[in-house]
Amino acid sequence: MADEQALRTEEVWAGTFGNEYVDRNRELGVGRERFWADLVRQHPISSALEVGCNVGLNLRPLSDQVDATRLYGVDVNEKALREIRSALPNVNAVHSSGRELPFRDRMFDLVFTVTVLIHIPPPVLPLVMSEVVRCSRRYVLSAEYFSQEPEEIEYRGHEGLLFKRDFGGYYSELFPELRLLDRGFLGQDDGWDDCTWWLFDRE
Repeated sequence: MADEQALRTEEVWAGTFGNEYVDRNRELGVGRERFWADLVRQHPISSALEVGCNVGLNLRPLSDQVDATRLYGVDVNEKALREIRSALPNVNAVHSSGRELPFRDRMFDLVFTVTVLIHIPPPVLPLVMSEVVRCSRRYVLSAEYFSQEPEEIEYRGHEGLLFKRDFGGYYSELFPELRLLDRGFLGQDDGWDDCTWWLFDRE
């Protein structure tokens, strides 16, 4: 059942619905530069992977701080990946599901998601989170819609595509080796989508 849910969700995001998401969100993200600049200034990050990168709204400002050839983004939507390859030719844009990332253990200083875990069906969520942690050498960053208790929200007329919860608390519950370093809120005035973020350290 979990595999069926995961495949259905990935098919939705890889198809017309996902393409429409690309078109709606292509021009968003202005103002995110300061967050990424502050993060890299405060922490030793020289390589990073974004799981669910879409058109690169985070990889673009991050590439101003980190060697673009050491930045990777994965997504299931080919239209989004083509746009990254065109706009950010030195960034590594890879077609992949978050359930089985094609990278070795601890390959990146930072592995992160931004409003991506909210779209993962709950039965599959621990697997995707475990892949994020597996590929991180040190830092894990999650920026997602927050809810004290898990809840599903109808998303553009669809069920099973948007879930809110305390993702930071869930990381701490599932992976006690993670140490919470910082957390905060990212609002629309700064180019975000009113999400809560948590930064963890594996060491």
